[in-house]
Amino acid sequence: MVLHRAPLLLFAVGLVTCSRPDRSAVDPALASEIERIRAIDNHAHPVRVVLNGPSDREFDALPVDNMEPSSDPLNLRPNAPAALNAARALYGTADRKSELRREKADAYPVWVLDQIGVDVMLANRVAMGPGIEPPRFRWVPYADALIFPLDNSKLAARNSDRKSFFALEDQLRARYLKDAGLTTPPATLGDYLARIVTPTLERHKQGGALAEKFEAAYLRSLQFDRVDRAAAERIYAQSIGKKAPGEAEYKPLQDFLFRYIAAECGRLGMAVHLHTNAGAGSYFDVAGANPLKLESVLNDPDLRKARFVMLHGGWPFTREITALLQKPNAYLDYSNQDLLLPPATLAATIREWLEFVPEKVLFGTDAYPYSDQLGWEESGSIAARTGRQALAIALSGMMRDGEISRDRAIELARMVLRDSARKLYGL
Repeated sequence: MVLHRAPLLLFAVGLVTCSRPDRSAVDPALASEIERIRAIDNHAHPVRVVLNGPSDREFDALPVDNMEPSSDPLNLRPNAPAALNAARALYGTADRKSELRREKADAYPVWVLDQIGVDVMLANRVAMGPGIEPPRFRWVPYADALIFPLDNSKLAARNSDRKSFFALEDQLRARYLKDAGLTTPPATLGDYLARIVTPTLERHKQGGALAEKFEAAYLRSLQFDRVDRAAAERIYAQSIGKKAPGEAEYKPLQDFLFRYIAAECGRLGMAVHLHTNAGAGSYFDVAGANPLKLESVLNDPDLRKARFVMLHGGWPFTREITALLQKPNAYLDYSNQDLLLPPATLAATIREWLEFVPEKVLFGTDAYPYSDQLGWEESGSIAARTGRQALAIALSGMMRDGEISRDRAIELARMVLRDSARKLYGL
């Protein structure tokens, strides 16, 4: 009897399977509305067009193109279909890209934004310049160099990637010192804060910065503990201009400086951006980038005026980061995930965020010059397309399950792609 019933059971299972709705199906009217929204890109690294002279290297304080080999995600590999399709969509042919750059020159970056449906792009750069300027590009400079004022040679010795990164941070800190009229850090922590840290942040604000960016996850853990100022002053006084401190000895000073900068950003009306997902390179400490390590920062009463934006949505810790959205000063974007993940995969995560605290979720691309074939233009195009598709899938599923109406879905789409960023940055 069991043998005779087996085919019937398999047939019944087949009927149930065939009748299941397609969880990646998109409501066409909603998709059309989403396509028309001119987005605010919360995080990207646009590159200036330089027709004569050295190429632009200020698109990142820590460029990731000189790292030891690692197993790259599929979309970052040579001749990846997504990159080739993006190039065809943008230029038609690869040769046309070079022609457009020459023809449009400083107007080229804005042309790229128009092609990928972005109204305003937050440009995460060391400095702005011709072609990458307001109102279409808004500045987000770097603050990491300010939290490493001592001899960093012991930190740099951990691996080749950190050796390269700390050399770059030392260069940027020297630039900030020069801007303040100094060649070496002051002898006391109080003078360092008053003459270097605060003036640097104020110059950034005066230069149009909307936020300060920390790439700290490439350099250390995101566990920034609360440290008494007196303890930080002792570490600074004992080590400034002397031999390099060890990691454990140095960390409390870094922690103090991070929280000081965050508080200053709150005072100045700038947000704090943090890299919170798995990063480039074979040595990246993924566990150290877990956004839960920021919980004590988000819970600090002295930092409630600061607004923290966790870039890249914390992947692979997307469930953990969801819980942090309850903090009144916590936000996230899904930049980079929309470059590396398929729409349906990303849609499940976006839906969970939108079902929890929807007004804290921001669109972003992480457009970046990974290679000649996958420039900031192509990576931005891939991410913008995937980001919209994933959002459409998530909202369509919520409509299909009776959680929201079509009007609410459109409202949420506008919040994610544009309105929440406008409110956050006062645009």
